[in-house]
Amino acid sequence: MRIIDISMTIEEGMQVWKNYESKKPSITNVQNHDQGKPHESLLSMNVHTGTHVDAPLHMLPGGDTIETISLEQLCGPARVIDLTHLKDHISIEDLLPYAIQRGERILFKTSSSLTESFDMEFPYLRADGAAYLAEIGVALVGTDALGIERAQPEYPTHRTLMRHGIVIVEGLRLKHVEAGNYTLMLAPLKLTGIDAAPARAFLLA
Repeated sequence: MRIIDISMTIEEGMQVWKNYESKKPSITNVQNHDQGKPHESLLSMNVHTGTHVDAPLHMLPGGDTIETISLEQLCGPARVIDLTHLKDHISIEDLLPYAIQRGERILFKTSSSLTESFDMEFPYLRADGAAYLAEIGVALVGTDALGIERAQPEYPTHRTLMRHGIVIVEGLRLKHVEAGNYTLMLAPLKLTGIDAAPARAFLLA
């Protein structure tokens, strides 16, 4: 069995949404051995930084918070689909050839996995693609981009998936992963009452 890490490394200077300074993590030493104390660090970061799981509250007023997403939803069989040939968006026409089935966990490998810099033109899941996945009834959609959509008024991709109980995972690292079937293990921090949680994600092959 191989364990394939598909998580982003949390570090200062990492890629963040639209390169906003306010979204970059800060790691500060708060005490150290020179002071005769154990070495300790303080981490400050947005919960949508790096690899993370969105909760419905992120886009739906009054939506469910992160602790409502069970480990059973996050862990299990998953399929990596290679879409690195797409340049702008992922549409229903792009997804039809893959015969996606109800209950599947689908991970999109796009050109976002091929760079460690934020690309403002990253391939996103268009609203019609989201509606198609919602109609099928997939369990989870993950992407290697830091967002599953961009430049769509009213956020229809997020909202369609969330209203159908489909888990959204963003910020995966899939450059080193071949298309195919795996077991996904996804462990968000055990937070409560908020809109997202950073996660460690890996595949078993």
